[in-house]
Amino acid sequence: MPKMKSHTGMGKRVRVTGKGKVVAQQAGMRHNLEKKPSTRTRRLAGTVEVAKADVKRIKKLLGR
Repeated sequence: MPKMKSHTGMGKRVRVTGKGKVVAQQAGMRHNLEKKPSTRTRRLAGTVEVAKADVKRIKKLLGR
């Protein structure tokens, strides 16, 4: 049986921390930033932990 390949696109979008949490950039920071309030863009700036419902699927794509 061949080895499972990790999904390279998912690897570019998420990061696994040392404790195993999956963190990603929040949506909404790619375009139309001029019309969004600066308070909103500051809130979206950092990375956040991925929703618990998505973690199993993401870890499978990453080969973990």
